[in-house]
Amino acid sequence: MATIDRTTLARAIDHTLLKPEATQAQIDQLCAECLEYDFAAVCVNPCWVPFCAERLAGRAAVATVAGFPLGAATSETKAFEAREAVAQGAVEIDMVVNLGALKAGRHDIVKDDIEAVVRATKSQREEALVKVILETAALTTDEVIAGCRCAAEAQADYVKTSTGFHPAGGATIEAVQLLYKHASPIKVKASGGIRDLAAATAMLEAGAARLGMSAGVAVMREIAQ
Repeated sequence: MATIDRTTLARAIDHTLLKPEATQAQIDQLCAECLEYDFAAVCVNPCWVPFCAERLAGRAAVATVAGFPLGAATSETKAFEAREAVAQGAVEIDMVVNLGALKAGRHDIVKDDIEAVVRATKSQREEALVKVILETAALTTDEVIAGCRCAAEAQADYVKTSTGFHPAGGATIEAVQLLYKHASPIKVKASGGIRDLAAATAMLEAGAARLGMSAGVAVMREIAQ
């Protein structure tokens, strides 16, 4: 396994706290840690976007979620969430794909759903990023490949492995490799169950450009040892 430098690792991490019971004090700590370790972004639920945008003041990105964690909201609802979040200071939207449509082979619905969020996001801020969560552990290989194609056709910026909330599991090296192979030129975000330096390094080596992690501080302390 290759050695990764501290700066490269830090700039790949979306410092994440999506638990519904998160308090303002915990979100404030998340932001403080993001700045201390120079993480790429914080990733929080939509209600915390204004707080984080003010707290970080442009020194790190604010990412939030749409259609989270099930992906079963209407496209209009997801688009509204994205539009409002960007208006309040988010610059990255992690949306959950319509899993039922993807598994049923309704790729037209999947693509249109992603496009609605991309349009809503970019209409507020052209450079804002959209990451499409495919929930790879719940999909077959063919379904993952189809999801990558839909995301690419809808002009999303990333595909992402997992919400971290699905009982089927989170990121795997195999899933990241599959996304990297079939989503290009779209980038890959690995998320779900990445808890130590070895796992983080393996995901980056497999092709991930971003890591969604709640254990980012522990991993940074590990790399410093």
